[in-house]
Amino acid sequence: MAIVEKIRSLFYPLPEPDVIIPAPQTSYAIRPLTVTQIAEVVKLNARCFKSGENYSKGTFNFLLTQPQTLAYRTVTPTEKMVGFIVVTVGEDKIGHLATIGVSPEHRRRGIAEKLLFHTENGLKKRQISMISLEVRVSNITAQSLYRELGYFVTQRKNEYYTNGEDGFMMVKSLL
Repeated sequence: MAIVEKIRSLFYPLPEPDVIIPAPQTSYAIRPLTVTQIAEVVKLNARCFKSGENYSKGTFNFLLTQPQTLAYRTVTPTEKMVGFIVVTVGEDKIGHLATIGVSPEHRRRGIAEKLLFHTENGLKKRQISMISLEVRVSNITAQSLYRELGYFVTQRKNEYYTNGEDGFMMVKSLL
């Protein structure tokens, strides 16, 4: 199999990785994310998740029009969206982190952490006592952030992602 992959790489080389140039330091604000920003969030989502699992415009439209959804965006002083989070609340009164993303050039600035805290506070105001999420087994960076914020793994989901990769279910009590 390795020989086939080597031959394939000669004819179909992998694309060069994008070079990420960090954005200049700036301040950020958290605002509600609504369907009026759908085009912008779809575009940012595609930049955040190049390896797949991108939400379509239809999926975002569905999520953002549900009454139990909490959705926020992080913006720069010029109102450019650089981060987003969408959490749904089921009939079981558990929040579920559907997606969170931060623009590659604005990462490692605490944006995801601030979005999570903001959303968790919104869930607490709604008397929601728990939040869950799924994360790729290979996404060590995200897992580390979630653990630092009090999430813990409760289950491994075999072949959870469309490419066959396993995922971890993580949960956090909001009490």
